[in-house]
Parts: sequence; structure tokens; C-alpha cells
Amino acid sequence: MKEEHKKWYSPTLGKDFEMLVYGHYGTPVIIFPSTMGRYFESRDFKLIDSVAHLVDEGKLKIFCVDSIDKYSWYNKKAHPADRVKKHLWYDRFICDEIVNSLRHSYGISKVVVGGASFGGFHAANFAFRHPDMVSHVISMSGSFDIRSFMDGYYDDNVYFNNPVDYLKNNNNPELWKLKIILGYGEWDICKDANLVLSKILHEKGISHWLDEYKWAEHDWPLWRQMFPKYLSSL
Repeated sequence: MKEEHKKWYSPTLGKDFEMLVYGHYGTPVIIFPSTMGRYFESRDFKLIDSVAHLVDEGKLKIFCVDSIDKYSWYNKKAHPADRVKKHLWYDRFICDEIVNSLRHSYGISKVVVGGASFGGFHAANFAFRHPDMVSHVISMSGSFDIRSFMDGYYDDNVYFNNPVDYLKNNNNPELWKLKIILGYGEWDICKDANLVLSKILHEKGISHWLDEYKWAEHDWPLWRQMFPKYLSSL
């Protein structure tokens, strides 16, 4: 596969940002890393290798973005209000410097987002907050309630980044156009989280694919099975 390493100074984040890009052409797919993961995580854990055939055939171009989790949700030294504010900078960065750049360069209106574990949260949260920018969301073993990171703190910023809360009252018509995949393992630590989100989507009449893998745990071998299956469905 063609691999490109990109690094630039982000005025939104006020720091350098790095990303790996795979492929020469195809539907743009943005992959968020798991908990405090880096942009090279999907390569190192062979997730990219699992879809090499789709990339080489020119069906997909994959953008592995970095995360700032250690400065936001996982930064226990910061006040919870500051943690979520840093995530909002990240959200704005993904909108302005990644997605809008792809929309402009490809001449398209929407992209695909995905991720495993905490990357599944990032993908789903971004898609539900910005359904006008996203066509498909692929969450593998994601969790969708961020309150456990907030030490009891709660404000509007927390609410609007907590899918199990704001999704119930979000009536953006673009939500009903989203193609949503929620994959999890039978023994997955995030199984219940997926069932809860599925129930919310079902109650709103938003169609989605809830996919359980039997005898599977919350780990990379499961996600390497899921990823090519889900991307092939595009």
C-alpha cells in the first residue's frame, strides 16, 4: 500500500499534528485511534493490513488521525470543564483541518468515520454532532457515555459530547441519512454500551446495523475481523 506521513502545525490546536494516509484513491475514511492511541496505532496493530485489498484496489483512502486524549478526557490534572473544552478544540480541528479539507479536495459533501474502543466513541460522537459531514460511521466496540471521565462534573459542553444524552433530543434530519454500524463482541466490555445506544437509535427510528460477534472479546483480533467486513459493505 501507498503510505504517506503528514505533519503540520495546527492553528486550531496550537501544536503540531501528525497523520498517516493509506492509498492513492477511493472513498475517504477517517480512523480515530483507541484510548490515548497515536496516529500509527492502526498500522502497528495490523488494522490497516486487514483492508489492504480494498485500499490497493482504489476503493478506499484511509486517514489515520492522531488523538489528544491525554490532554482532554484522560487529563486528570485538569478540571473536568477544561478537559471537555480541549476536546471541543479537537472536534473543531477535525472539522476544519481534516474533514473540510477532504470535502474540498474530493469535491464531496460527506466522509466516512470509524474507530475501535475509544476511537468508536470519537467516531460516533463526531458523526452524531456533525451528520451533515458524515455519510457512514463505523464503531467497533465503542462506548458512548462520557460521564465517567468527568468526576461528577456536568455542563452543556459535557451534554453535547455525550451521545446517550444529546442524541435523544437531536432532531437534525441528516441523522436519519447516516449509515451506522455498531459492532461488538459477545464478551465485549462495551457490549451493554452498544445495546443502550441501539435502543436510543431504535426509539428515534434511525436505522442502524447492530452486529454481535460470538465468542469474541474487546481486542484487536476482533476489530481486524470487523474492519474489512464493514468497509466492504460501503
